Amino acid sequence: MNEVRLAVDIGGTFTDLALEVESNRYSAKVLTTPRAPEEGVLTGIEQVLQRAALMPSNIALIIHGTTLATNAIIERKGAKTALIVTQGFRDSIEMAYEHRFEQYDIFMEKPLPLVPRDLRLGVPERLDARGGVLLPLDEDAVRRLVPTLKQAAIEAVAIGYMHAYLDGRHERRTRDILADLLPGLAYSLSSEVSPEIREYERWSTAVANAYVQPVMDRYLGRLDEALKARGFACPLFMITSGGGLTTLDTARKFPIRLVESGPAGGAILAAGLARQCGLEQVLSFDMGGTTAKICLIDHGEPQHSRSFEVARAYRFLKGSGLPLRIPVIEMVEIGAGGGSIAQVDELARITVGPQSAGADPGPACYGRGGTQPTVTDADLALGRIDPAAFAGGDIALVPERAEQAIDTAIGAPLGLKHLEAAFGVSEIVEENMANAARVHAVERGKDLSARTMIAFGGAAPLHAARLAEKLGIRRVMIPAGAGVGSAFGFLAAPVAYEVARSRYLPLDDGFDPAQVNALFAEMRAEAEVVVRAAAPDAVLVETRTADMRYRGQGHEIAVSLPLGSFDMASRAKLATSYEEVYATTFGRVIPGIGVEIMNWTLRLAAAQAAPPPCPPQPPDRPAKPRAIRSVFSSGELAMQDVPVYHRGELGPGSAMAGPAVIAEDETTTIVPAGFVARVNPLGSIVLEKEGAST
Repeated sequence: MNEVRLAVDIGGTFTDLALEVESNRYSAKVLTTPRAPEEGVLTGIEQVLQRAALMPSNIALIIHGTTLATNAIIERKGAKTALIVTQGFRDSIEMAYEHRFEQYDIFMEKPLPLVPRDLRLGVPERLDARGGVLLPLDEDAVRRLVPTLKQAAIEAVAIGYMHAYLDGRHERRTRDILADLLPGLAYSLSSEVSPEIREYERWSTAVANAYVQPVMDRYLGRLDEALKARGFACPLFMITSGGGLTTLDTARKFPIRLVESGPAGGAILAAGLARQCGLEQVLSFDMGGTTAKICLIDHGEPQHSRSFEVARAYRFLKGSGLPLRIPVIEMVEIGAGGGSIAQVDELARITVGPQSAGADPGPACYGRGGTQPTVTDADLALGRIDPAAFAGGDIALVPERAEQAIDTAIGAPLGLKHLEAAFGVSEIVEENMANAARVHAVERGKDLSARTMIAFGGAAPLHAARLAEKLGIRRVMIPAGAGVGSAFGFLAAPVAYEVARSRYLPLDDGFDPAQVNALFAEMRAEAEVVVRAAAPDAVLVETRTADMRYRGQGHEIAVSLPLGSFDMASRAKLATSYEEVYATTFGRVIPGIGVEIMNWTLRLAAAQAAPPPCPPQPPDRPAKPRAIRSVFSSGELAMQDVPVYHRGELGPGSAMAGPAVIAEDETTTIVPAGFVARVNPLGSIVLEKEGAST
């Protein structure tokens, strides 16, 4: 038997599990257990091993992604944390950017810092902008903080000093002094967590890391012990927000890198399919129980970023959250999942999300005490979901509860009939997602109409075709195992680690190639220590980027850098590369202004074998339906009988014209009228608008 990997993805509503045994795939979907997440994980592992007829000893590697770090910040359930900063700067994380992210809201709510003002403590010390010591660290002042930390029952300490991204000696010495006197605390240094310029983002990231560190350490410890007690002797790796695997030790030290780990798996899955199928432009669409995520993928690679916001006061308004400087796969998130709650606002409009019913109590149709209508309730009322086969039959749905919730909250206030109200909920959530996708694409200068949509997650195949119509997309791909797509994406993730440094360097007479070469050598050594711990014998692949700008600008754009050593001739090449990216982004360049580099990034990953290309599509052969079901037609605005196919009975070449329903254990694909669905040689369902070129 080849190496067997097991993937676990904890979401806000469901915990998904996936494993591959040679050419066979197995999966499970169970409700998340928010109070003790490891319980849902262990239940799901038991189910998937039983289906695969495997024992714990057969598993060679477990890959885990979780929303626990994100939820701890959003729900303010992290450790009691103190922040030690350069004297005079304790209010920096509350002053933030000193601008209004919502110009016309006079009641605008700023995100509250994770550390209250009385626990933000100043220490005399100062480095200058070149890393030189202006004021030595006052070690006695550090020691005088101990009684305050003890009295406040602090569990974690974040340490952030001015210009520590250049030299973390004062931060390290502060930690060493406090660790000797208070050995039971967790310590996070801004110079280690995020060694980049701009103290607000750097300190915000260090604080968030400290805030979740004890929570994640306890959870990962409990899970690791429980797995060992059940006979698992394999390593446990965590997937990071940047899409790479890392060891448990690294995850415990830098848990803030796990905040977007689940969605990263979906982007990895979509990127892999794009490469296999030769798709140059893809829109990844991941819709689960709580949110929907959209990611642009070009030439088989998702968009990446080093900035992210968490715990937004206005959930989907940029600038209203706590900034984090970590490697992430760039995507837009919308409060549009199966559990998103629908209601009528004061202007008599149907709104959906961002509030979610989650796993407990869940949608009204779960029969677990929920009374508010959700997207899942609307899908059930419209006939898209079989109440007896939801989640493989493990969760029995109650249609009457869904109908009652929709009629009470939507139908009665607006004078709508039952189906009209349910369809209104469906249309609004799809329009919300379409608007978010359009804005995301326009902001990046991208066109959506020529892209193929790859849809996965428990709710995405239900809404993918309708969303594609709204966006002008003519081809939709539903991969095998789409209902647990992110978990299957985990199985394809490489061991990887990303390192960043802030070093200001103008591309003029101040350019020093020796400094650049030494910097990349240092970054490579740091990344290699982490990657080699998980992949000791792998061939390593290095990629480099730099954050560049015109002199005088306040923000940078990322530019890919070549490998190898730099010399003086590199200046012109770097400037040319920057202006090419700048022109692509903004449609012009600015002549006569110098270019400068602020940040340098190196990503090191274990090389992976390229998957085999998708074989040619076989001739169509009509599929045979298993049953007939009454499903709401958006074109006819009425229920109509449509054939129901079961995905397990379809093979490459199976074809069916819409309207149709393709059911499977973890999700359901809706094929509207005007689309033709075919199964390709990889087992993916490809929906094409009639008249689209194949």
